Amino acid sequence: MKDIYFITGISTEVGKTITAAILTEALEADYWKPVQAGDLDHSDTHKVKSWIANTRTVFHPSAIELQTPMSPHAAAEIEGRRLKADQCLRPQTENTLVIEGAGGLLVPLNTTETIVDLIQPSDKVILVSRHYLGSINHTLLSVEALQARGLKLFGMVFSGDEHPSTEAIILEKTKVPMIGRIREEKHFDRSLISQYAKQFRDVLRTT
Repeated sequence: MKDIYFITGISTEVGKTITAAILTEALEADYWKPVQAGDLDHSDTHKVKSWIANTRTVFHPSAIELQTPMSPHAAAEIEGRRLKADQCLRPQTENTLVIEGAGGLLVPLNTTETIVDLIQPSDKVILVSRHYLGSINHTLLSVEALQARGLKLFGMVFSGDEHPSTEAIILEKTKVPMIGRIREEKHFDRSLISQYAKQFRDVLRTT
């Protein structure tokens, strides 16, 4: 297997899936969402697949699928299941792999394990940040959580409307390279994802 990129975010609904789609297209990588909670008929894998134009990408099935759209630990309790990080066996591939996490780093899988326990030291972690009241704190805490575990933060992606002062202080305090920015678009389709992929590809090659 080549490089593995793990896409995580400072919270839910911050742009992880869009970012994962852009990286998957930019690198013609395989895509995998280890844990999907809710929307099984319109999952993140379905969304990314609809946005990808290249023919090389393979979409690997989620290791854990839950019917209830809640935190994995709560959804599993409702459905009478017990989740463990070691249930998320990574797919075998010779291609680059993009992995999309669920929610933020400390979203629980059970009483002792969280999404961050799915990240391996060799992974290139990309953190997606989106401006809202409290987002600086959430971003810096996410960076500290990764660093405390000895995990490599490869780069930062900002999504939504540009907020220069927020982005500047985050980049200054973390010293993390910025991979790119995803604007507040009305609609994402294959053409737009491809445009972003071209922009990100150049940065990924030099980061």
